[in-house]
Formats: sequence, structure tokens, C-alpha cells
Amino acid sequence: MPRSVIAALLGAALLAAVPAALAQPPDTPLTLREVVELALQANLALKRSAEEILAAEAQRRVSLSRFLPSLGMSYNAVHRNRERVSVSPLTGREVVSLPEDQYTFTTSLTQPLFTGFGLIQEYRLAELGFDRAEVALKLARQDVILDAQSAFFQVLKTQQLLEVARQTVASIAAQRDVAENFHRVGLTPLNDLLQSEVQLANAKQQLTSAQNDLDIARARFNTLLRRPVGAAVRLVEETEFAQLDWRLEQCLEEAAKGRLELEIAGLDIAIAERQVRLTEKDFYPAINLTGAYVRTGDRWDVDGGEGISDAAGWNVQATATWEFWQWGRTAYGRREKLARLSQSKLRKTEIEDAIRLEVQQAYLKAREAEQNIATVERAVAQAKENLRITEEQYREQVATQTDVLVARTLLTQTETNYTNALYDFKIAKAILFRAMGRNPFE
Repeated sequence: MPRSVIAALLGAALLAAVPAALAQPPDTPLTLREVVELALQANLALKRSAEEILAAEAQRRVSLSRFLPSLGMSYNAVHRNRERVSVSPLTGREVVSLPEDQYTFTTSLTQPLFTGFGLIQEYRLAELGFDRAEVALKLARQDVILDAQSAFFQVLKTQQLLEVARQTVASIAAQRDVAENFHRVGLTPLNDLLQSEVQLANAKQQLTSAQNDLDIARARFNTLLRRPVGAAVRLVEETEFAQLDWRLEQCLEEAAKGRLELEIAGLDIAIAERQVRLTEKDFYPAINLTGAYVRTGDRWDVDGGEGISDAAGWNVQATATWEFWQWGRTAYGRREKLARLSQSKLRKTEIEDAIRLEVQQAYLKAREAEQNIATVERAVAQAKENLRITEEQYREQVATQTDVLVARTLLTQTETNYTNALYDFKIAKAILFRAMGRNPFE
């Protein structure tokens, strides 16, 4: 398939494709896959990358056209202060040798024969530029997918934390009512009621912060999808999680093979090598073949006239040019490109080191969150049972108000830790997928 067709298809896929999520009613909750599709559809960086592919393809065709002959024409008009005359050796009479006005029309065709391998190197550079633009589009797509996943899970996380805060306020408010009733009948001191009032005020403050966090997460989510900042966000809950089945060595090995940054770095090295070869064209002469058809006249229609000895004619010439001394310009230019090549190789090594570190950090974060889920999940059930028992004891005046508030605080903290661990694991797993260069939907 021609590359122009490939580029056009890529552009069409990004700019014109309508994901299924767009056709759904606005009140239908969005799944993770649908959110990713919407993000890919709306992202401007992907559209820029698609345009870059089209630009690279155009540049490739420009380089290809330089192999072909070029056709041109020129029209020239000369006015002299007077006509030039000379004496004819045959008749002895004066004849016009150059007219006062002279017009020349030239049509020329130029074909490069040898350019010191410059044209082929420029074409190879354009091909590499097109390949790099294609990989850059894939890389930008991976970043958008990760951003969409992170925004999706962040909204769900803050929604869950808001629900925990609401339950905490409701529970403490109910406990405050019990403490108020007990104090009214003289079963508990005023101190118990004051403690519950203070705890309720703190819980309401945390509820306000949780609501603000959710609003910010929704605003970022809408910004990613290029929707109005205050647009409603409804998402399908994802509370299930699959454990990691890979070892760190497997993740590192897959990243070494699949990371597109390494592919781009390899293309940058190839481009730098071609640029070194391109500078070597000045070590050779350039040879061009030119053919021209010329018409001359003393009027604008260039159809001969007095003083015009040859009204029309054509010629073919081969020209070799070679600037063999430029005060070291060619050598210094080549030295610069060699330094750029060395930089590209060093940059690839830096990227390899950064990828290994990134994979290890993402893997350890995912493992940490995974272990926390199992630990905190059991603790939530225990904290709920502890609060239930403590509240019953308080009603029977076996436990104090402080015991109830401590049990409530413990449950809130445990539920918060579980929510954080669950969605931190999902985000960490998405980051690990990105660090490995893997598409999570394949």
C-alpha cells in the first residue's frame, strides 16, 4: 500500500472516526474503553501527529521529485541606447549587428546526472522522517491512553472517597444524636456530646474537601476529553482487579522490545548517519545535463528581425561543477554531523537506562498497591465489626463516647486506605503497561 494512502488512513482514523461512545445517550455511564476512545478522538496532539505524517509524506515526494528532470522557461527583454552596426565585408554596406531592442525566449530542461550521492541520501532521510512520524503517532497514542485511564480511575477514586466521607458524616451525626439524647436524660456528661459535635464538624470539613477533589478530578477528565469543564461525568464502576502475573524480569524484557521511544531513538541514529553521508556529497563533483530551445527577435514575438542572425535554435550541454576548496567547510560540516551522530547514540543509551528505571518503579508501585488491597480488604470488615460492637456497648453504657469516635475514625481511615489501594493499583498497572510499551486493550 502506498505511504500516502497509509498516511491518509491514519489521518482519517483520528479525525473522522466516530467511536461508539459518541452515539450513546448522554446519561449512559461510560466504560473505560469508551473513555479511551473519546480521548483518542478528541486529543489535539494526535491530530498534530497525523498532520506530521502527511507533512513527512509530502517531504518524501519532494525528495523523490528531485531525481526527475525539471522544465523551465525564461523571457528576456533588452533595450540598448542605439542599435549596433557593422560593415559587411561582401557588400561594403552597413548592416545591423545588434538591434536596439532584443527579446529572447528560452525553454530549458535540466536533468541531474550525478550529485555525489546527495539526492539518494536526501530521499533516504525523507523516508526515515516518515517512519519516525509514524512511530511518533503510535507513541502519542500510548500517552493519551495512559492519561485517559488515569483520569478515569481518578474520578472513580474521588467518587468513592466522597462516599466514604458522606457515610462518615451520617454515622457521626447519628452518634451525635444518641449522645445528645443520653445527655438530655443525664446518662452521659456534656463532654461526650461536645466530642461528637467536634468530630462531626471535622467530618463535614473532610466531606467538603472530598467534594472539591471530585470536582477537580471531573474537570480534568472533561478537559482531557475536550468537553465543558462542568459537564456531568458518569462512569461505570470498576472495583474488580486482576493480580499481576509477571515477574520484573519479564517486564524489563518486554519493555526492551516494545518501547517506541527506543524505536524512535534508533531512527534518530539512522537519520544522523544519513546526514553524515549527505555531507560527503561535497567531496564529489556535480554533473547536470541541460537542454535548451532559444528564440530571439527584435520584437516581443521573438520571430527574428534585422540584426538577428539566428532566430531559433537548440543546444544540449553537460556541466560538471566542483568546489574542491572551501577553507575546510566540508570537513567541518561532516565533523559536526559526526558529533550529532554520537549524541544520538548516547541519547539512546540514556533512554534505555530511563526505561529500566521506569519499569522497575512502576512494577514495585503496582506490587505495593496489590499487597495493600489484600491487607486492607480484611481490615475493612474488621473495622466495621469493631464499630458495630462499640456502638452497641455505648448504648448499653459499657463503652465511652471516645471509644465510639475512635472506632468510627478507624473505619473511615481503613475504608479510605482500601479505596486508595484499589485505584492506586489500577493506575499503577496502567503505568506499568505504558512502561512496557503494551496496549492494555490488546
